[in-house]
Amino acid sequence: MQVYETIRAKRAIRKFTDEPLPEDAVETILNAGRLAQSAKNTQPWHFIAIRNRDTLEALSKLGHFAGHLAGAAMGVAILTPPPEQRFSIMFDAGQAAAYMQLAAWELGIGSCLATIYEPEQARQLLGFPDEWHIRIAISFGYAHFEEDVDRPPRKTGRREFDNVIHWDKW
Repeated sequence: MQVYETIRAKRAIRKFTDEPLPEDAVETILNAGRLAQSAKNTQPWHFIAIRNRDTLEALSKLGHFAGHLAGAAMGVAILTPPPEQRFSIMFDAGQAAAYMQLAAWELGIGSCLATIYEPEQARQLLGFPDEWHIRIAISFGYAHFEEDVDRPPRKTGRREFDNVIHWDKW
């Protein structure tokens, strides 16, 4: 699949089958995040790959719309230094998240971002050091409903090109 086609076809998947992810797919997904570009190549992230069902269930309760983590084959918590340290930290974390999601989609694996609203509870659950912070996690797995993968884009889902793009000035 070409990169643009992957971007165009990607859908948020929130319901997953019970099928585990192959080890090579897990490694590809995590490596995609590791290889993401970052400001000044600072790579301001660590990832916690979570496959333990109880841990995924507990993490899913730490965000208002994070329930999909409970049914995922794998969750990835993205840890960063304090976001207020540098403007680009969250942008960099977002790029790592996007790279992982696109690599997964190319492998036929769905995903969805989850905002973590209880970072201190997540710290207790996942055991990461005080100098690291969590704001997002990603669920990964095979789509429960095949139509989620193959459905056409929503007619109201994206603004038109000419309503978003401005040439040379506003």
